[in-house]
Amino acid sequence: MREFTVPPLATAPPVGGLADAVFDNARSDPDRVALSRKDHQGEWRDVTAGEFRDEVLALAKGLLSEGVRFGDRVAIMCRTRYEWTLFDFALWAVGAQSVPVYPTSSAEQVFWMLHDAEVSACVVEHEDHAMTIGSVIDRLPLLKRLWQLDKSAVAELTTAGERIEEEVVQRHRRAVTPESVATIIYTSGTTGRPKGCVITHANFMYETDTLIERWEPVFHSKPGDEPATLLFLPLAHVFGRMVQVAAIRGRVRMGHQPVLQASALLPDLASFRPTFILAVPYIFEKVFNAARRKAEAGGKSGPFDKAADVAVRYAEALEHRAFGLGPGPSATLRVQHQFFEKVVYQKVRDAMGGRVRHAMSGGSGMDRRLGLFFEGAGVTIFEGYGLTESTAAATANPPERTKYGTVGQPIPGTTVRIAEDGEVWLRGGQIFAGYLNDPKSTDAVLNDGWLATGDLGALDEEGYLTITGRKKEILVTSGGKSVSPVGLEERVRAHPLVAQCIVVGNDRPFIAALVTVDQEAVDHWLAMHNRAPMPPSELVRDPDLEMEIRRAVVAANTLVSQAESIRTFRILAHPFSEEHGLLTPSLKLKRKAIETAYAEEVDALYR
Repeated sequence: MREFTVPPLATAPPVGGLADAVFDNARSDPDRVALSRKDHQGEWRDVTAGEFRDEVLALAKGLLSEGVRFGDRVAIMCRTRYEWTLFDFALWAVGAQSVPVYPTSSAEQVFWMLHDAEVSACVVEHEDHAMTIGSVIDRLPLLKRLWQLDKSAVAELTTAGERIEEEVVQRHRRAVTPESVATIIYTSGTTGRPKGCVITHANFMYETDTLIERWEPVFHSKPGDEPATLLFLPLAHVFGRMVQVAAIRGRVRMGHQPVLQASALLPDLASFRPTFILAVPYIFEKVFNAARRKAEAGGKSGPFDKAADVAVRYAEALEHRAFGLGPGPSATLRVQHQFFEKVVYQKVRDAMGGRVRHAMSGGSGMDRRLGLFFEGAGVTIFEGYGLTESTAAATANPPERTKYGTVGQPIPGTTVRIAEDGEVWLRGGQIFAGYLNDPKSTDAVLNDGWLATGDLGALDEEGYLTITGRKKEILVTSGGKSVSPVGLEERVRAHPLVAQCIVVGNDRPFIAALVTVDQEAVDHWLAMHNRAPMPPSELVRDPDLEMEIRRAVVAANTLVSQAESIRTFRILAHPFSEEHGLLTPSLKLKRKAIETAYAEEVDALYR
């Protein structure tokens, strides 16, 4: 199939902008809890719709008093926290445009984004960020204001705005139209300089209203409860911003968690108790691997693996029934599944707060078996696909018929087309307006309303999309064999000891791989084998670890032909990191940078 369309369910409103939802929510139900934020004691404190409206209004007045005007661009360099959402909606209330900056960005990256976007003011989280801005401020003559959250920026702006009449803010808000620019989001970029994606209020409204209309039932843990989600994705990324806007527009109670690490995230999931979450596959992998390690430490790895197998087979049987391919789980399988419910599956759900029954996953591909496991454990994960240029999701698995291993069908109002060369093209109301100050790059990806994604994919007969790779990441061996590395890398990463995998082989005689390990998982593995911790320099030469990684490589090679298989690999002492310029802020591999940094190790694979 070359093209598939799902009819629209929602349209962007003909008037207004994103901040209107804050004022509409407060007017219709001011006492409803809109958000929860942590106080100084680490306890969650509720914020009503009326209180949030008042805070947005007060901050908007402060921004106006400090010279922010309609159409101005204001950068936000911060982790995911309540104040980011507050600033976003205050800026939108006065018709300004926010420019998100990853808190880990280098000084040169910050300079480029603030210079390219002609930013006139900036919000930072703490002193380190302020120093980063300070190191390049002499090259940013348009930057006039700098506010620091950890130095009472919100309170200072609120005080400064007390002399501004509310009607001044309302006049600005009424001047915002759906076609107004809401934000400039810079692509993190695996290669080259980041490009600023121009996202309008209409893009966000169309995207989020469509998702709310189609997926709203899955926001709940059970019928009738109040939906709640904990936002821990980076708000500098389009996925996190989409979740933020959808929560406000969909009246979902939202909390913020700034650390995307299991050790910090899991306790907050337990205390916040969301009804659903939106995450990247990494989070679900961590939950699964932590559960398995805990079972293994208690001498119950065998029962856990049996429970995982039952969950996968149970979910597959449900999937087959949904698509008319089978009768569903057998009586025996249902009994086995019920047996493991309290001893295994409930504990997995408890790790996510206990109330989560549905989740959405994006950002990168999820292993089919992992998705099936969670389905069998009582958490349905709807995998989707999108880009910054499509304001997040362009496809997602529908609630009634989830097909694991795919990224679902086009969301309502969206068309997916597969070009002659296999590239995925998208069309819909969420497609961005173009790249800021870069008409050449815009023309390269936008053609008569179609967005050329750069991703390769295939549509099945029911319109479900499978992503098979990136056009620019196809490897061609010296023998002329074209190989997509993504599937191989994801399968190797499915091994619990593996953290990252990059497949190499461009202009080489065969395919090989560099592998990094999950240190926490390796420490547990050593302990379970009654072995002392080892320094990384010794660990990479350990024959038992090499045998474990070889199993992962052999499993990956079953997916491809012999000419496409990984012939050899090397275990690296340290993981690829964003700090060393080897990962994007959204944790994607920077292939060229990695191959350059590890040129000697790559060359050694072919000696």
